[in-house]
Formats: sequence, structure tokens, C-alpha cells
Amino acid sequence: MAATQTDFRTALLDPKTPEPAGLQDGDGNRAHKRFDVYRNNVTVALIEAVRAAFPVLLKLLGPQNFDQLAQLFVRTYPPKSPLMMHYGAEMPAFLTDFAPFKHIGYLPDVARLELALRRSYHAADPPPFDATVLGTMVPDTFTASTLVLAPAVEFVPSDWPLADIWRYNTQKNADKPRAIAQPTLITRAEFDPAPAALSLDQAAWIAAIMHGQTIMAAHAAACAKNPNFDLTPVLTLLIQTNSICEVNPPKE
Repeated sequence: MAATQTDFRTALLDPKTPEPAGLQDGDGNRAHKRFDVYRNNVTVALIEAVRAAFPVLLKLLGPQNFDQLAQLFVRTYPPKSPLMMHYGAEMPAFLTDFAPFKHIGYLPDVARLELALRRSYHAADPPPFDATVLGTMVPDTFTASTLVLAPAVEFVPSDWPLADIWRYNTQKNADKPRAIAQPTLITRAEFDPAPAALSLDQAAWIAAIMHGQTIMAAHAAACAKNPNFDLTPVLTLLIQTNSICEVNPPKE
């Protein structure tokens, strides 16, 4: 009986599973040796893809620990798409449930950040936006408006010093991570995305905006975290990084 695609895929990712029935070499014998070579090549290639996708995780865990993790990951979550730039979406959940590393609580958030950076890098360019429009709006219209952010904008909530961890492991002479929560906003002003740490009130504002709430409602969410919330820094960050696509005034 010929092997199905499911049989082939299962055997390809599990070294304990024999080669699918019906596979033969050039001499008509069972192709177990050749299949083992092919299986090993596929596994190595997928591990290399995971290495490339999560360079900060690789540095935090070290090559040996990371490769053991990656080997288990690729067998549990083989690619669903030929577009490998999207591979690894399940890594945060995988790390959350991975008992040997549960004591390193920030690893899932690091994986989320690296995934978000990759999505941002591959996102479409935003349409042109004239930020001076915001300054011409009367206050009531401005606060009742909603903002549409650029496709490259990503937001990663975190209770860990996420931006500091990323910077410490990617930039020379960076300061050690501080013991503070750092929800992180990713913007892409030009070609490369960049993470920026947010305060808790700024994070509440960004989250509300990304959920389609008005600027006034987002301001209320931020003030619930900090009554002295100042909109200017976070709005300036969005403007300077070309992160606003359009402003939608309220319908009359």
C-alpha cells in the first residue's frame, strides 16, 4: 500500500517512526537509509530556520539548549506554509508549557517580541499621512476621532523588562535590564523595525487605539493607570516613526 502524505510527514519528523511503506531505493530495497538521511536534513534545516527566527532566544539559552528546544519544537509544530518567514508562531505557547524552562518566565514574551519584529519587517508600507492634520483639528473633534496605525506597528504587552532584555542581547554596551514591566511598541520608521518600551499608561493608550477606540476613550484608559498621563510623548513617537495611516473624525 502506498504511503499517504500524513504517513510521510509523520515519519519525516519522528526518528522513532520507520520510513513509510512502499519507499524503495534504486535497487528496489527499502529506502530506510536514504530516508534517514533525508529526515535528518529536513530536521537540521528546520532547526536552522528556528535559529534564524529567534536570535535573542538563541543567545539567552545558548546553542546547545536552544537546539534541543528547537528539535522538539519542529517535531511538534512542522511548517504549515512554504513561507518560512512566518514559521514559529507557536513558540510562545510552546515555551509557556515547556517544563525545563518554566523558571525563565520572560522567555515566552521574548518569543512574542521576536515574532512581532518579524511581522513588522514584512508588513506593507503605510500610505502617506500628513501629521499636520492633527494640529488643525479642534479639540473636541480630535478627542472623538480614531487613529489607524500602520501595518508594521506591533504591540507586545509584558510584565518583564522586555525592551531592555532585547537591547541587552542585541546591542553592544547596553545597560542591564531593569526590574520593571516594559510593554513594548514596535514601529518601522524606514526599513528595520525597532522596539520601544512603554509605560503602563502609554501601553493602555496604545492598546485602546489599536482596538479602535477613540482618542478620548484611550485617554481614559491611560488615566486609569496614571491620572497624570501625558499624551504628547506617545503621540510624538507615532508621528516620528510614520506609524499613523489616517485619522477618522467622528461622523456627524
